[in-house]
Amino acid sequence: MAVVASMTDPKSVQPGIQSLVDLVSGGMDQVNQIILSKAGSNVDLIPEIAKHLISSGGKRLRPMLTLACADMFGYQGDGHVTLAASVEFMHTATLLHDDVVDESDMRRGKLAARKLWGNQASVLVGDYLLGQAFKMMVDVGSLEALRILSEASAIIAEGEVMQLGAAKDIGTTEAQYLKVIEAKTAALFAAAAEVGPVVAGESAEMKQAARSYGMELGLAFQLVDDALDYGGSSADLGKDIGDDFREGKITLPVVFAIQRGGDEDAAFWKRCLETDGIEDGDLDHAIELMTRYDAIADTVERARSYGDSALKALDRLPAGTHQTALAEAVAFCISRVS
Repeated sequence: MAVVASMTDPKSVQPGIQSLVDLVSGGMDQVNQIILSKAGSNVDLIPEIAKHLISSGGKRLRPMLTLACADMFGYQGDGHVTLAASVEFMHTATLLHDDVVDESDMRRGKLAARKLWGNQASVLVGDYLLGQAFKMMVDVGSLEALRILSEASAIIAEGEVMQLGAAKDIGTTEAQYLKVIEAKTAALFAAAAEVGPVVAGESAEMKQAARSYGMELGLAFQLVDDALDYGGSSADLGKDIGDDFREGKITLPVVFAIQRGGDEDAAFWKRCLETDGIEDGDLDHAIELMTRYDAIADTVERARSYGDSALKALDRLPAGTHQTALAEAVAFCISRVS
């Protein structure tokens, strides 16, 4: 096994996912064909809504993990392509559901589906895509892959409910929040990576290493998103800056700022996040507090730490071009906020 450089050495791995994109381009062409095919329906509204979100872009990082984590073992079948498509459908379904729960207006720089077609249609089309995802999993014929992805689906739903319970609660702790994003975001990254060596028939050690890589990458990815909501740009996020703040979401930068602030600061957060009392200038003040207490910077450092853990897990997987490309994906994740 080659030693993969630490995230703390920025010269060791160049940010960007072009190497990963190039390595799995053939498989992703097939994935995209499956997505377009399986998003179809005789009910016109279903493909209309599905294609609105699917065609709006997105890095497709999760299905690329599935392809790369199978290809790195020399897998010659096509089961990983079908599983990668099912992973992307699961992700798309959660986005449709999330936007309804969060009452979001934008997604990937476009109006959210719920703003164009309503909440009911968005939820039901999300359910349809989940159904299609599970049908594809069954088609692959791997009970283990089906178990891993179905468990991930249940965990994601649990994470959404946990987040709903933590929303507008300024008493949320760092540990509680990390548990939410482990379920809500990182679980699908972990499952997407793990089913690669599963379908390739690899050992339990390789499956666990891939799962650990995906889990740590997913945590880093979400924490970078959290930081970007207060310290990035709309182009980075594909939505408006401060959406988490306006929706009353308790994210790690908020947790840090509340923990480190005084009574006056706590009263500010309570008014804004718990009682929906946001006024003009409050987002700027929230960002100022986060800057004062190093909340954004420390959230990025947490993300870097998870990135380092992802690379340590990756070091247990076969050395070569795929390992290098997956390491660059970690660097890309962190670089979005650097």
